[in-house]
Amino acid sequence: MLEAIQKLLVNLAQLFTTPLLFIGDTYISLSLLFQLGIYLIIVLLLGRLFKNLLKKVLLVKLGIDKANREAISTIFSYGLSTLGIIVILQTQGFNVSSLAVLAGGLGVGIGLGFQNITKNFISGLNVLIERPIKIGDFIELENDLGFVEEIGLRSTRIRTLKDSHVIIPNGMLIEGKIHNLTYDNFKGRIEVDVFVSDDSDPVLVTEAILMSAYMEPAVLREPPPKVLFLGFQDNAFKFQLWVWVNEIYNEPIYMSSLRFIIQHNLHQQGILIPWDHFNIYLHHPQDSKNLESSQNTVIHGLKNHQSIPNKPLSARDLLMQVTYFENFTDVELRKLIEVGYRKRLKPLDFLFHEGDPGDTFYIILSGSVEVFVEKINKHLTTLKAGKFFGELALMLGIPRTASVRAIEDTILFAIHKKGFEKILHENPELAEVIVQELAKHQEELSERQNELRELGLVDAEEDDKNPVIWVRNRLKNLFDL
Repeated sequence: MLEAIQKLLVNLAQLFTTPLLFIGDTYISLSLLFQLGIYLIIVLLLGRLFKNLLKKVLLVKLGIDKANREAISTIFSYGLSTLGIIVILQTQGFNVSSLAVLAGGLGVGIGLGFQNITKNFISGLNVLIERPIKIGDFIELENDLGFVEEIGLRSTRIRTLKDSHVIIPNGMLIEGKIHNLTYDNFKGRIEVDVFVSDDSDPVLVTEAILMSAYMEPAVLREPPPKVLFLGFQDNAFKFQLWVWVNEIYNEPIYMSSLRFIIQHNLHQQGILIPWDHFNIYLHHPQDSKNLESSQNTVIHGLKNHQSIPNKPLSARDLLMQVTYFENFTDVELRKLIEVGYRKRLKPLDFLFHEGDPGDTFYIILSGSVEVFVEKINKHLTTLKAGKFFGELALMLGIPRTASVRAIEDTILFAIHKKGFEKILHENPELAEVIVQELAKHQEELSERQNELRELGLVDAEEDDKNPVIWVRNRLKNLFDL
């Protein structure tokens, strides 16, 4: 029995040590293949360990960003693994130079059989070196939206917005069209389509949509939101709202929020949203009165609403009460509304303090504010919805002479110097209208002129004994007319 076991072991030893083939001066046996397999596993594990150490420790300490850490660690780990394999082959007696000839011959056959693998491997190197996409980028590829989580030499892993994962061969990243939504940053533009009844006031619609944009906290103030009138459809006007946000990957959430706000504001203004466009034909015309009087009746695709109670104040109507804008057309008023923005104040929030730059004009849409002298805590007046203030400070660049704070929740319509300058450049005649209106109050102008002289804020080139000429020169200087 013992002899049989010994004989079996000898046969196994011979089996493992018997040369299967020769490569140069080195023979290949099962035992050598087994050793090479063990060494290969060790090299790959060490390569993976080195990659993690480099990516998560060394490069972090050097301040390298996440995307660069991934690319550098991947290339170095594959390079180290390749070097380790060459060293192992040489220590086992292989002549690496002679293997190059064999590898070249095998490469042709392998290349034909594994074209896609080879293509993806080379594409992976290109992605890591040229970096058209990086770890953390938010991309769109063939209707898949997601974040790049890992870039390997064969494939790239994408985590979608539904928290699932998509594995994309690197060849597709090189050959296909990639929409990298966050190549430089995560800022992006969101477009929201809005349809309203074709009997709506376009200026009022523009105002309601812009107000909605400023009510969404995620919307950036710069670049400012913009409303486009895209055209006419059956029983409807089509508008489109453009807003910019810092986190474009949250687009579905922001669009939903904006639609809720827009719908609410349109309803508040009594602006109708068209339903499916269809007509109702009556066999008996006498029934039309009863039909149209029903609050739930749909005529031409629109619900017949009753008047909206407590309709909010319109910035358009309030702007027309300002002397300088009372002769503006609807087109010009729309431009004025577009350059303006909404500002919300909570109770006791300060809008500005005395001495602050007078670079903004305000109209109170809702709520109320207190105007007072802060230094002596003297109350001057209370302004409520429909009132406006700050136009003189804006047009003459005068520092604030009093402080303003909210008494209650207040919403203001504001026009900043930058937006007002744009309006003046588009409507040069407005500057002279302003001059003529201000000329009606020469005593106040002289007082303001003297205040600015004392503060050293009057340019010698613009100064003039005649306050009207001074105002004309100051407008030109302030707004680069």
